[in-house]
Amino acid sequence: MSVNTKRSREVQPFQVMAILAEAHALQAQGQDIIHLEVGEPDFPTPEPVTEAAIRALRAGHTGYTPALGLPQLRERLAQYYHERFGVEVASSRILLTPGASGALLLLAAARLNPGDGLLLADPGYPCNRHFARVFEAHGQLVPCGPQQKYQLTAADIEQHWQANTQAALVATPANPTGTVLSLSELEQLNQACQAQGGELWVDEIYQGLNYGDAPETVLSVADDAVVLNSFSKFFGMTGWRLGWTVVPESWVPAMDTLAQNLFLAPPTPAQYAALGAFTPDVMAILEERRQILAERRDYLLEALPTLGFNVPVAPEGAFYVYADASRFTDDSLSFCARILRETGVALTPGVDFGEYRAGSHIRFAFTTDLTRLREAIERLGNWLETL
Repeated sequence: MSVNTKRSREVQPFQVMAILAEAHALQAQGQDIIHLEVGEPDFPTPEPVTEAAIRALRAGHTGYTPALGLPQLRERLAQYYHERFGVEVASSRILLTPGASGALLLLAAARLNPGDGLLLADPGYPCNRHFARVFEAHGQLVPCGPQQKYQLTAADIEQHWQANTQAALVATPANPTGTVLSLSELEQLNQACQAQGGELWVDEIYQGLNYGDAPETVLSVADDAVVLNSFSKFFGMTGWRLGWTVVPESWVPAMDTLAQNLFLAPPTPAQYAALGAFTPDVMAILEERRQILAERRDYLLEALPTLGFNVPVAPEGAFYVYADASRFTDDSLSFCARILRETGVALTPGVDFGEYRAGSHIRFAFTTDLTRLREAIERLGNWLETL
């Protein structure tokens, strides 16, 4: 008898984690590894944020919080939406969760029935469809090429919506492509979903890490859209595991009950740390880091084509370049494994992000400094000349 459920067998592994594990094993053997695979920049959490957590711990704030999070942090986030985006959001609609993954867990549990579909762009963050699968729903992948910025369009909603589709999930900025949806595009997507009697969920986890236009929120044009966000990326708090979702008021009681049962409460120290994240000093630190990431992005956009990688759409946000490697491979998983072992450069294969042309694409994360990026490009260039 199998020890695994059919459900668990159908949730595919995240290949980048296996690459990361092998990279660490090679490092332990003494090999110098340049990490361009995992979405975690080389910046520590801003010191004032860490200090806010330390003060809270010393004050004895180590017990449970309400299931949906500290009221004062929910209120501070509502204030942040008003200050940064000019949007009025009731704090009661902002639900704090253990990472954005916790937010998606709540949404999948609350909104997806067995057999329902969640419409997703391919390529896209793989765990999104796996959350649907855990609740006996299904990710419905729509091939999205560079001509549409690898993003779902309103026309895609109309064409690919099925009788069992419950919602469409888009990301802006997106992982792995870094592309951004305009407010007009978001408004059209929301209208298209409403016309089908469905919902629009918007992953804004990389909001703030924008390199062109100023960051936006879908709530500016669609107050009834669902938002997923996190303190991990822009705020530099990956390991603290704290995210949030903004939902219609009527959903809150059911999601409160689910939160009580699924994870009880978000991490208390992380919530007190996050309360220290909205000061001018912290925002200045985050802006300086955004500019550093922009310099790294610009370097890769210039360097990668010289090696033979095609970047048809420049990333406007996040910290990734999604590159076409079809000149070299149609098996991105084996290609990235070989690059790691033979050059010490760790990259993420396109097969982690879906099916559409996944074998010929690679994600480069510009999460290390320019010196190391230059070294990675030099190593890759020397190695590619031997192929």
